[in-house]
Amino acid sequence: MKTLRLITAIGMTFALAQQTNAQLATNSSSYSTAVGFRAGETSGLTIKHFMGDQNALEGILGVWYHGFSATLLYERHSQAFSASGLNWYYGLGGHATMYSSNRYYHYHGRHRHDRYHSGSFGVGVDGVFGLEYKIPKAPIAFSLDVKPYFEVISSGGIWTSLDPGLGIKVTF
Repeated sequence: MKTLRLITAIGMTFALAQQTNAQLATNSSSYSTAVGFRAGETSGLTIKHFMGDQNALEGILGVWYHGFSATLLYERHSQAFSASGLNWYYGLGGHATMYSSNRYYHYHGRHRHDRYHSGSFGVGVDGVFGLEYKIPKAPIAFSLDVKPYFEVISSGGIWTSLDPGLGIKVTF
C-alpha cells in the first residue's frame, strides 16, 4: 500500500513538473494558478487564480484549534520596484467562520470567556495588501501580506484583526 502511494505521488509530481516546464517556457515570471499554504492568524490552504494579467481570485481555507474559515478575496496585482517577478497586490473580500470549541483568554490572573461558543459562526469583511515574489525560473511564489478583517459573531460580539501572513505556493 505504501509503495502504491509513493508511485502515485512521484507520478503526480512528474506530471506537475511537465506542465510547469511548459508554462515556464512561455513566461518565466508569471503564472495563472497557484496552490500553497498561508501562515498567520488565518492559516491554511490557499488557491489563487488569475483572470487576466492583473486581477486574481484567492481562496483561503483556514483551520485552527477552535474552528475553521473560508475566505474569498478579489486582488489586483501590479509590478513592484521594476523587478521581474515582484508584485504588489491589494484587494477586498469576505469570509465565514465556524467555531468548534469555546475560546478562553488568560486575563489579569484569571480566565476570561470570550463570545466564541461552540457551534457559533461569524461573517466578515476582509482587505488585503501585500508583496509577492514569483521565482522567475522555478514554479514557486512567496508572499508577505496584511489581511485586516472585521467579523460579526452569531453569539454576540465583534472581532477585528490585522492578520499578517506569510505564504508559499506552487505555481502552474
